[in-house]
Amino acid sequence: MTAFNGHGRCLCGAVHYEIASPPVRTTICYCRFCQRASGGAQVILPVLARADFAFVTGDPATSTHVSEGSGKELNLRFCGDCGTRVAIEFERFPEMIGLYAGTLEDPSIVPLGPESAKQIFVSSARPGTVLWAGLPTYWNHAAAPDGTPEKAVTLARPMPVEEVRFD
Repeated sequence: MTAFNGHGRCLCGAVHYEIASPPVRTTICYCRFCQRASGGAQVILPVLARADFAFVTGDPATSTHVSEGSGKELNLRFCGDCGTRVAIEFERFPEMIGLYAGTLEDPSIVPLGPESAKQIFVSSARPGTVLWAGLPTYWNHAAAPDGTPEKAVTLARPMPVEEVRFD
């Protein structure tokens, strides 16, 4: 992989990865799984083609969980030494991989514009969480388990989750 040459790593440096293309989209997820996995109010996951990703040092551990939203497996890839989660693999979307944005050496490559980013599972956002303006925002996932697109709203201004209406 040399064309794009993006890099990331865990906190202790035992696990390194590289990416051959910039992320194609970013998912900002507020579901309880992502809150627990990230330790925050949401997770920011830049997503790219699985074929453009490779671990180059270290042997990351895997923890498998079932998504509450889709019923499909999620494989969290993390450093066995320091515990940093670096990537997530989706049974529902096997051709893609998500990266934990904070593990990128250059987080400025994360696309955050309305054409490439979205907010999902705002139904699970913690009270007081302020949602981003200008992005497609979904009550649950952007697509139903059968692939049917869900309805999105786009906020004109940053807004506390309690003020968002999907009707």
